Amino acid sequence: MEVQFAFMAERGANVIGLNCCRINLILRCFDFNGSDSISMAENMKGSSAGIAIVAGGSDKNGCILKSAKLYNSELRSWESLPDMNLTRKMCSGFFMDEFYVIGGISSQSDYLTCGEEYNLKTRTWRRIHDMMIRGWGGPMESPPLVAVVNNQLYAVDLTTHEVKKYDKTKNTWGVVKRLLVRADSKYGWGLAFKACGGNLLVVCGRRGIDGEDIVLHSWCPEDGNGGEREWDVLSIRERAGGFVHNCAVMAC
Repeated sequence: MEVQFAFMAERGANVIGLNCCRINLILRCFDFNGSDSISMAENMKGSSAGIAIVAGGSDKNGCILKSAKLYNSELRSWESLPDMNLTRKMCSGFFMDEFYVIGGISSQSDYLTCGEEYNLKTRTWRRIHDMMIRGWGGPMESPPLVAVVNNQLYAVDLTTHEVKKYDKTKNTWGVVKRLLVRADSKYGWGLAFKACGGNLLVVCGRRGIDGEDIVLHSWCPEDGNGGEREWDVLSIRERAGGFVHNCAVMAC
C-alpha cells in the first residue's frame, strides 16, 4: 500500500528543484527517488477499475476545452468520449457510481459551481447545478480537493478548514471533520487530499526545527461526524520542502 507524490524543494525565495517520493504505508517509510523519476499526467481527473478519464483542461493556445478521453490500461489505448456540456479547466474528477467532474472555470472570470456526471453505459453527460461547496472558486484557488471513500464523496472546504461529505440525494454538503492545517494558506495549493482504502489522507507541509517537512495524515470517516479519533500521523519526510505538487495513491 503506497502513496506517491511530488513536491517542490525551496530555499528562501529560490526553487531548488522538484522531487518525487513513494511512501510505504505498512512500513511507514519514504523512498526518495529524486527529480529524474517524476512523470505526471497533467489534467488526469479520475481513474477506476483499470480505466482513467481525462476531461477538460486547455489546449496549447490556451483555449478551454470540454472534450474528454478514456484510457484503458489493459488495452493500453485511448478512446474519445462525448464532449461535456460546458468547457472547463482547473476542475476535479472522480468515480462515484459514475464518473464526475466538478468545479473549475470556463473563462478567466466565470467560476463554475456545477458538476457533470458521465454515464459509462449511455455515454451521456448530465449537468448537476450547485454541486460545489459554497464559497469555493477564485482566481488563485486550486482545483477542488476531493476524495471518494466507500463510494462517498468528501471535499476540503478552504473557507472553514473542514472536511465535508456530499449527500447525493439532497445535493448538499455536511461537516464531518476539522482539518489539522489551514487549507487556505496557499489557496489550496501544496496540499494533497486523497482516499486510500477506507481512509482519507492529507499530505501537507509543516515547518520543523531544521526546515519544512512533508507529513502524511490519515483518518477513517467511519468514526462518525467529528469523531473522537484524531488524524493519525503515518509518516514524516524531513526537510522535503513543504509543498506537495501532486499525489497519486496506488495499491490500497
